[in-house]
Amino acid sequence: MDMEQIQPYVDKAIELGMAYLPKVVLAVITLVVGFWIIKRIVGGMNRVLGHKAIDDSLQKFLSSFLDVLLKILLLVAVAGMVGVETTSFIAMLGAIGLAVGLALQGSLGNLAGGVLILFFKPYRLGDIIEAQGYTGRVHDIQIFTTILITYDNQRIVIPNGLMSNGCIKNIFCEPQRRVDIEFGISYGDSIEEARKAIQSVIDSDDRILSGGSFDPNIFVSAHADSSINMLTRVWVNSEDYWPVYFGLFEQVKYAFDQAGITIPFPQRDVHLYQQS
Repeated sequence: MDMEQIQPYVDKAIELGMAYLPKVVLAVITLVVGFWIIKRIVGGMNRVLGHKAIDDSLQKFLSSFLDVLLKILLLVAVAGMVGVETTSFIAMLGAIGLAVGLALQGSLGNLAGGVLILFFKPYRLGDIIEAQGYTGRVHDIQIFTTILITYDNQRIVIPNGLMSNGCIKNIFCEPQRRVDIEFGISYGDSIEEARKAIQSVIDSDDRILSGGSFDPNIFVSAHADSSINMLTRVWVNSEDYWPVYFGLFEQVKYAFDQAGITIPFPQRDVHLYQQS
């Protein structure tokens, strides 16, 4: 092949180079500068989220999401700069996103629920909560699930979609809690003596709070089938709830024994009739 045959191809290559080389150089520069700017944006977002005391799991997720989103937009922009038709490319990305969204509908619901939980904080790590029929300590809050450890050391994994759309009882989130216990006494016993016995137990327990709205209360709550029920309400710090709760049952029994007060048990009278 002589020079005259090659020359048209050389001219075409030079023409294409002159047409596209500036675009390619500009696209490369845009790509490099764009990655640098995205890195700075994501870093700035991490610093802002750090000052807002947002959970690490949510912070990592938001940073990764923003990083991927900005890089996709940058690549689409660079492709348009070099002459690639981006309309069909964007339509393809939309179709892929729709298909993935339909396939992962449940997982995306759990993902959204996890973001809401980490952002609004209805519960935190270490809280004792009741949700979806389970009660336990929050062991971990992940993007898709919340992990509870029950009182008997079982691990419960609950999808965040259910947690964000259901009722949650945060049992010990407040610094103080009220202990409500009913003690039954016999109908033949003195209510005042029973009240004094219960009050002596309350006064001897330093964990029970007093003063203002924290003053203990002892009421007659019901005339039951075989007992007079004495409702006792005392306030304690949340960490003392269970020790005081179980301790009151034991100490009140001792106080009733010393005062001669009977704790009744259900009884049934049976009458026999003889027919001739």
